[in-house]
Amino acid sequence: MLVVVTYDVDTTDIAGRRRLRRVAKVCAKFGQRVQNSVFECDVSPSDYLLLKHDLFEIMDNQADSLRFYNLGSKYSNKIEHKGIQHHLPTDSVMML
Repeated sequence: MLVVVTYDVDTTDIAGRRRLRRVAKVCAKFGQRVQNSVFECDVSPSDYLLLKHDLFEIMDNQADSLRFYNLGSKYSNKIEHKGIQHHLPTDSVMML
């Protein structure tokens, strides 16, 4: 299933900047960055739970914000894009 993860981390102090890097690193383990604070993660239900758990361990509930948009497994017709694309599509065959 495709899950879009967005985040807003308060970076006014050193701890916030550290949390920002850690949140991005966790998201990158599960998906790919499509904009500065937006990741598309093609995950199984168990990986989705793990992703949320890892992010909840990092975030500061009083200063940060996380949003999860679960687009399901039939997401290709739910996404529209215009402009330059900085990521690779995950729903087709890729040859390296």
